[in-house]
Amino acid sequence: MLPVIALVGRPNVGKSTLFNFLTKTRDAIVADFAGLTRDRQYGRVKNKEIRQCLVVDTGGIMDDAQGIDQVARKQVQIALEEADIVFFMVDGRAGLSSSDKVIADTLRRLSKPVILVTNKTDGVDSFSAISDFYSLGLGEPVKIAASHGTGIPELLRMADKLLPIAIENEPEDKDEIRIAIVGRPNVGKSTLVNRLLGEERVVVFDEAGTTRDSIYIPFERDGKKFTLIDTAGMRRRSKIGEAIEKFSVLKALQAVEKANVVIYMIDAREGITDQDAHLLGLVLEAGRALIIGLNKWDGISADQKNTISRLLEVKLTFVEFAEKHPISALHGSGVGKMFDRVQSLYEAAMLDMSTPNLTRMLKEATLAHQPPIVNGRRIKLKYAHQGGRNPPIVVIHGAQTDELPESYKRYLINYYRTAMQLSGTPIRIVFKSPENPFHGKKAKPTEWAIKKRERLTRRAKAKSQ
Repeated sequence: MLPVIALVGRPNVGKSTLFNFLTKTRDAIVADFAGLTRDRQYGRVKNKEIRQCLVVDTGGIMDDAQGIDQVARKQVQIALEEADIVFFMVDGRAGLSSSDKVIADTLRRLSKPVILVTNKTDGVDSFSAISDFYSLGLGEPVKIAASHGTGIPELLRMADKLLPIAIENEPEDKDEIRIAIVGRPNVGKSTLVNRLLGEERVVVFDEAGTTRDSIYIPFERDGKKFTLIDTAGMRRRSKIGEAIEKFSVLKALQAVEKANVVIYMIDAREGITDQDAHLLGLVLEAGRALIIGLNKWDGISADQKNTISRLLEVKLTFVEFAEKHPISALHGSGVGKMFDRVQSLYEAAMLDMSTPNLTRMLKEATLAHQPPIVNGRRIKLKYAHQGGRNPPIVVIHGAQTDELPESYKRYLINYYRTAMQLSGTPIRIVFKSPENPFHGKKAKPTEWAIKKRERLTRRAKAKSQ
């Protein structure tokens, strides 16, 4: 399972700014206004200085929290329980506050590594920015500027040494297909599991949050091994932070990481919400083969079906590769057809791609639509090879690949998907350009050039005299 980093601190110290920098997203709202973040926000850290892990953004803690701020404080406590390591963020410009002391007292009682991070240290004296925070008793503060990225590589290298090594509970069977069933609460995930198994294996009740943890269920069908992973409903905005649902998002994301194929359930009666789009974005980051199950399809009118079909094209364009299946988990209609596609999606995600075939497809794609010209020179794409599976990764080597526009990258992704007849799985393309061995190096002058420069210098002096 992926380790977890929690960002905690009082309001307006830059937690959301650091979250966005680490995840390379804008998922966390950032503004010069205290107390903007209330709920926990999850994302995947995308930085080469640290191993793969998740980061949790939390609301600011105030020592006199009341009302909704007291609820936000409960969310922070949940994040601390989930985390493997804690970044305690303080404001280097505002200095030490009473809220910082209250938070430090709580963190010192944790049996988890805590790194004291002093933000907003750009443009101020470094010593004065961190001197007050030594009194918190949490070690030497790490100076960063989250808005500019200053000091963050050093922070992540320090955190990487403290993160635990992920240990699997049991060895995985390479012939086994792991299927994670995820979605918002009460969309029919457990009902689908029971339908696929043909028994009441998991608790089903008409109340959101019935499933408390991810449940792993191995079974066989037509001589093939599968493991169904029934997850708790992934809430983007938790209601009260009850213990029954406190680990739901984290466990669901970790289940997606372990899966080969993900079935994302949508309640057709409620339509496609912004929350569905956000959660599908998290699934897309994991790069797993994807099936979208439109549950309770038999309970809606023809007009509603047409509306949902249009919403799929508008709201979920970023997962256009996913297969969409209208089903009824309760009555079983469409479930068998959807499950029959799991094997094909798994094979597509685990496809072995030969270098000659990938290079041939690359040449065909560039002949049909040549790369653009940059600085008077056309971008050259030379050859391609496989870089990984689940999802399929194609590594393309060439010159000036950093200048390729996003539109051309999407063209190559679509071309490869069509040429290899892949369905239901994303394709990732990595571009590599050869490094110039002389970049940043000054040419050493020859003996002849040195003598010529001396002659010209002497002549210039003689003329000036």
